[in-house]
Amino acid sequence: MTDMTTLDLGPQARLVARLVAGVPDARLAAPTPCPAYTVGDLLGHLAGLCVAFRDAARKDLGPTTDTAPESGVPSLPAGWREELPEVLDELAGAWRDPAALTGMTRAGGVDLPGDIALAVAADELVVHGWDLARATGQEYAPDQAALRASHAFLSAAAEEGDRGDGIFGPVVPVPDDAPLLDRAVGLSGRDPGWTPSTSP
Repeated sequence: MTDMTTLDLGPQARLVARLVAGVPDARLAAPTPCPAYTVGDLLGHLAGLCVAFRDAARKDLGPTTDTAPESGVPSLPAGWREELPEVLDELAGAWRDPAALTGMTRAGGVDLPGDIALAVAADELVVHGWDLARATGQEYAPDQAALRASHAFLSAAAEEGDRGDGIFGPVVPVPDDAPLLDRAVGLSGRDPGWTPSTSP
């Protein structure tokens, strides 16, 4: 696993915020690489997970950290264009506190060590950033530190057989010499070649 004590989510969070700003209203109902999510659903999910992992870093455990992802997609806030960048910034700031990495915390209703929670947060931002970029036709080059953390987390999960049929579904085979982002995307259960035109 990557050394999480040096990981700053700020660069990746700012990148995702730029992607959010580039989403036209006309694309909110468009498909994404997550079959059950439209672009609007994905944005709602991002808003919810940012709050959950922000609160997990602060050890502010309660409804925001106890709700499992399978319970449903959070509705897209009316002020999402302003609120999502703010909560992305708050998420990154919360994980800069060294205390966030100590002891146990909770996210998605699962208790886990602080450093693992940070790895999951990095993975969510990297993979869902890719989802959003692909679904809206935007360029995407994730922060390399966050990408390495995401790939390490997904590799470990795949080796443990910790898969599912949801967002992180069965691994999609990707060549070993493929770019690291493609390998991470494949480990997350997505086809790196996905475009809106290939959506079912």
